[in-house]
Amino acid sequence: MALFERLKQAASADWNAYVDHAFVRGLGDGTLPQAAFRQYLVQDYLFLIQFARAHALAAYKARTLADMRAAKDGLAAIVDVEMQLHLRLCERWGLSAADVEATAEHPATVAYTRWVLDIGMSGDLLDLQVALSPCTLGYAEIGRRLAPQGLDALGATHPYREWIGEYAGAEFQQLGGITQAWLDDLGRRYASESRFDELVAIFAKAARLEADFWQMGLDAARG
Repeated sequence: MALFERLKQAASADWNAYVDHAFVRGLGDGTLPQAAFRQYLVQDYLFLIQFARAHALAAYKARTLADMRAAKDGLAAIVDVEMQLHLRLCERWGLSAADVEATAEHPATVAYTRWVLDIGMSGDLLDLQVALSPCTLGYAEIGRRLAPQGLDALGATHPYREWIGEYAGAEFQQLGGITQAWLDDLGRRYASESRFDELVAIFAKAARLEADFWQMGLDAARG
């Protein structure tokens, strides 16, 4: 079994709590309060700024040109695709890029992103990619879960149709496949059995921090 599937199996409770969180279910059926989504959307934009830095760090940690290119592609996907989606959605609520970037980071945003950067600084490229992978691969899985029959099945008035479409769409699903293949390749090269438990601990904590990020949005809606 390749590394990603082994990690997901070993950390199944934390993984499932992340990809099947109440926030995610609310996105899927359209019942998520807009206040929760708005809080998430702004904080996720700030989160992506820090994750872009982590992908730049991955390029620095790379030992081969192929790994450096993979890190560069991940950085481009964040800066050129995901962040633009967030800004388009924020503009619907009258929030400009300047408004979003001037917002203070929530403690949940700081906790997750700085932990990932610390893993990257103190560990090697494999440690960093294990910490990063629940974000990309989790969102790819969530996209598939929320639109199993395509966007048309959601209906034209679904409030989160555009967000779901971004992560269920072919471009992001392809990115997920590339990310998983890269992680599995790094695993073949650098993941010894004696190291596996440490990698599981990193992966599981990243999944828990992702779930905390969803919870942040729900808590904001509840006041």
